[in-house]
Amino acid sequence: MFMLIKNGRIVSDAWKTLTLAKSDTPQSVRLPVGPVLVPLSVWQARRAELIYREYEHGWPLGIWLAAEEGPEEIEHDIDDFTVIGVEFDKFTDGKGYSTARLLRERYGYKGELRAIGDVPRERLSYQHQVGLDAFAVRANQKDNPVLSGLFDFNVAKQPGPQLAAISG
Repeated sequence: MFMLIKNGRIVSDAWKTLTLAKSDTPQSVRLPVGPVLVPLSVWQARRAELIYREYEHGWPLGIWLAAEEGPEEIEHDIDDFTVIGVEFDKFTDGKGYSTARLLRERYGYKGELRAIGDVPRERLSYQHQVGLDAFAVRANQKDNPVLSGLFDFNVAKQPGPQLAAISG
């Protein structure tokens, strides 16, 4: 179970994040009713059906990219998504930071960019710095320490204008 932090607050989350069970295929997995974040493989296999659902029922559409998937795989479809989830995996989480920054800076994504997967408190401020603005964190984490993770920003460790102002 997860809780969603958005704009520095814990909010309710109407989105369902679709994952494939071992017996599922992208073509056969059952799509839930309402707003859904689908994995890239489901988007690639059922693009027309997902767009139809969005327009026919008014259900917003989102996608999530696994830790090993890059934003270039959806660069021509970015405007179709209300939410893009970026998976952070404890083994390959560095790629998630690059993916988030590329979605914002190179591909110009303006919608909600959500961190999913392994989202520990001590990394929230770094994830926020690369453009993530929503965080699906484990519900068993305590609210106040998790929220404070968004503000654990150490200026001395960050390059850029802040250091120039301090040293100059």
